[in-house]
Amino acid sequence: MGKVLYTDFEGIDSIMNSMMDNPQFKKAVTRTNLFNFWDNILPQKFKKKSKPYSMLPGGIMVIACQNPVVAQELSLYKIMLIQKFTPYLKSLNMKVKDLRFDPKKWEQGNLEA
Repeated sequence: MGKVLYTDFEGIDSIMNSMMDNPQFKKAVTRTNLFNFWDNILPQKFKKKSKPYSMLPGGIMVIACQNPVVAQELSLYKIMLIQKFTPYLKSLNMKVKDLRFDPKKWEQGNLEA
């Protein structure tokens, strides 16, 4: 049997570049990064009681909340949360104009802490 040379492998950098050329993949990665920043802006007492759920057209971010009380209390912090989010949004070149807090999404997404 002859010697097998493996010289035609594609490098990881080439694979990643081709993946990032896909707009849907790039959008998913950007949203995942945005969602990961959520805990950085949130008051400590809400960290296990809310999670980013989805993005709606027009820059509306839906937040799943453990219960209606958490949703109501977070809505009082909405302006402060958007202001704290601004540096992260700029780094990702995204816009979030509004936050929508929804306790029903917690149950649907089975997000229990």
